[in-house]
Amino acid sequence: MEAALAAAEARSESIEFEQWVGQKADALMRFAYVLTGDRSLAEDAVQDALTTACARWARVSKADDPEAYVKRMVVNAHISWWRRFRRREAPVEDPVRSAPSAPDGAAARAESEAVWALCASLPDKQRAAVVLRFYEELSYAEIGVLLHCAEATARSHVHRALAALKTTLSKGGAEDA
Repeated sequence: MEAALAAAEARSESIEFEQWVGQKADALMRFAYVLTGDRSLAEDAVQDALTTACARWARVSKADDPEAYVKRMVVNAHISWWRRFRRREAPVEDPVRSAPSAPDGAAARAESEAVWALCASLPDKQRAAVVLRFYEELSYAEIGVLLHCAEATARSHVHRALAALKTTLSKGGAEDA
């Protein structure tokens, strides 16, 4: 009898998890893409986080904010990835696009890509802090928790990132003049 109850509970949790993922998958992918800057890395981070969340769904679903819990898992998955592979990768040039870009929204897309290129030049912790602060609109205390650092360190990451971006933009503006 206990085995039948446990099996029924597991099926119920599985259905609940699938429904939750159906509602949150797009938001998690957007978050992961902004965090990683790469679609395939974002997909991998989300997949790793959801695999872990599925196995621990009974605990995750009881959290105050399951979405924040899983987003932290995405951040952890990405941090684990760049700790393992960052030093082994050799950067390559972006592939040449064979299809012409769509005329609608081209200027907005170019601006978005320029902003991302600037953000991608930041060190990982600074980029993550900026994403969490301005994309996710988290407080410095929340950023500190997510990045496993003190609130003051989170402020420092954001401050240094913004200073670096400002310097880069002012150099670019001086060269254009």
